[in-house]
Amino acid sequence: MKLAALFSGGKDSLYATYLSIKAGHEIKYLITFKPLRMDSYMFHHPCVELTPLQAEAMGIKQIMVETGGEKEKELDDLEKALAKMKSEIDGVVSGALASNYQKTRIDNICKKLGLESLAPLWKIDTEQYWKNLLENNFEIMITSVAAEGLDEKWLGRIMDNESIIELKKNSDRYGLNLGGEGGEYESFVINAPFFKYKIKIIEANKIWNNVTMSGYLQIKDAILAPKS
Repeated sequence: MKLAALFSGGKDSLYATYLSIKAGHEIKYLITFKPLRMDSYMFHHPCVELTPLQAEAMGIKQIMVETGGEKEKELDDLEKALAKMKSEIDGVVSGALASNYQKTRIDNICKKLGLESLAPLWKIDTEQYWKNLLENNFEIMITSVAAEGLDEKWLGRIMDNESIIELKKNSDRYGLNLGGEGGEYESFVINAPFFKYKIKIIEANKIWNNVTMSGYLQIKDAILAPKS
């Protein structure tokens, strides 16, 4: 099938795209929504402005859409964007893991437009999922944290086996979702097996709020660099 991928730059949308390509589908477009507020219910916010680098690394056309990020109203922006390309695609792939709120709304919009809705990561075992990501050479940077047990030191951290063990301990202790589906953290993929280049971070600042005990990584400069 010819697909449009809902694409945030984080691990879930990248891995769902990767699995779709491996399954023989063609990713016709990457659709990235840039919310104008940080508390969007549907769309990823941190580092979304860097997703064009990922799109270039993959060699897939990206469509960037601004959205107000208001609950439910942002769904109109999603439907309008998909309606414009429905004659060119057969379906939509998303990186939904466990959020019924997101998946149900994507499914409903696709059904209305006569498109297939694919969610290859739906209900995946998150511990095994992390292992799959590393085994397939995904390089994943943590770009925001908002949960007990995740402090400022996690910002900018590149995930490895040791990080996953620590994250699992925090998950067991504090009840956070290991996949980050509850907004406990956000991620940005700097390298993947289907990237022609990797992303090199040149300058970044950690923005931390001691009141909310949450923060995000502000990447000020990044470039594409050779893999080797």
